[in-house]
Amino acid sequence: MTVRFLANANVANVSIMSSLSGLVCFLRRSLLRLECRILQVTGFDRHLAPALALQGPSVLPQPQNESGQHQEHSFLDNIFWMAVPKKRRTIEVNRCRRRNPNNLIPVKTNIVPCPVCGHLRLKHTLCGFCYEKVRRETARIRGQIQAMEGGPLKTPAMPTVVLYQGESPKDADKGKRIVEQNRKRPSWFTPN
Repeated sequence: MTVRFLANANVANVSIMSSLSGLVCFLRRSLLRLECRILQVTGFDRHLAPALALQGPSVLPQPQNESGQHQEHSFLDNIFWMAVPKKRRTIEVNRCRRRNPNNLIPVKTNIVPCPVCGHLRLKHTLCGFCYEKVRRETARIRGQIQAMEGGPLKTPAMPTVVLYQGESPKDADKGKRIVEQNRKRPSWFTPN
């Protein structure tokens, strides 16, 4: 008995809901017809509808003000209007584009440990951690050359040989500028 009552109640609810939605659709159509008739009587075209009006760029011809007064400029006057995509790109398309193997950074196979400090570096390049030592040693050698020549702009353009403690010039070093250091040669600074 209760099952039949519930089934009858559900059918009644569905029929009430369908009649309410039918009533709403009828009222909507009636209002649209009334609006069209009013527009026809007043002489307006029924295809016209309210629209958003924006001021275009200043390249387009502007109507001149009859009173000759200058109008205030809008921030929309000099906007460069750009096209907008018609459809949104899906997540799958975006990820496929970003993860394309042609766009990925190639894997480097020429990485080796530095023999002096042990940090990783590219083959045939100076280790970034050892660079500070090289910079300080070069600054000392340049300072000594400036002291020998009397200034940075007075140094002649000639090859330079650096000799450390316990080293002597070779026959190939004749005619070259010789800079002598009073300390032991660093392990990373190999002689020529």
